[in-house]
Amino acid sequence: MNTLSLVRSDSPVSVGVEAKLASATSEVMIARSLTGRPVLFHQADHDNLRRGVRYRVLVPDHARTAHGISARLGALALAGADIRTMPKVPLDALIVDRSLTVLPAGRRDSVAAFELASVVTTTIELFERIWQTAVPFTAAVASAGDVTDRERELLTLLFAGCTDEAAAARLNISVRTVRRTVSQLMDRLGARSRFQAGAKAADRGWLLDHAS
Repeated sequence: MNTLSLVRSDSPVSVGVEAKLASATSEVMIARSLTGRPVLFHQADHDNLRRGVRYRVLVPDHARTAHGISARLGALALAGADIRTMPKVPLDALIVDRSLTVLPAGRRDSVAAFELASVVTTTIELFERIWQTAVPFTAAVASAGDVTDRERELLTLLFAGCTDEAAAARLNISVRTVRRTVSQLMDRLGARSRFQAGAKAADRGWLLDHAS
């Protein structure tokens, strides 16, 4: 099935959606909450990217490190897709060429396809509003592993309340290096603030037991 996993392969609707996706000419927008089955991307998406179709994909922050999903997102990013994440994506939608919207139907793994202008426009407006607040996901971020010892110590110091200057002095590095490193870590964590970065780092077990 060359589309989202929400589409049932035995549904007549899915055949039309697959054909529309495969023949996309300008843009495909995908928003996934990932509250159900994992998001799946297939050959049609990569074929579209090779043909120059613009892809914008919205997924939750946890997709950055989710087993399997992160690798698929990284492959899409390398192929040219523009991917962003946020703490929670409030909709599941596929929009093809701003003319077709595919939304979940009542039954699991079922969808409803709409070409009605009002439905398509409303879904696009919601997508665009969310997109503006989401954090970019890059292939480099996707391939990043755990933090280094210095990054771990820096995160721990900042989470404990140290200023940039104090952390720089403790680590014997410049304040500029501290700020650059923190910015990179926030990007990797999909965080919009230092507090959120600390919380996400703690959730991943990136912090030391005690600041030294």
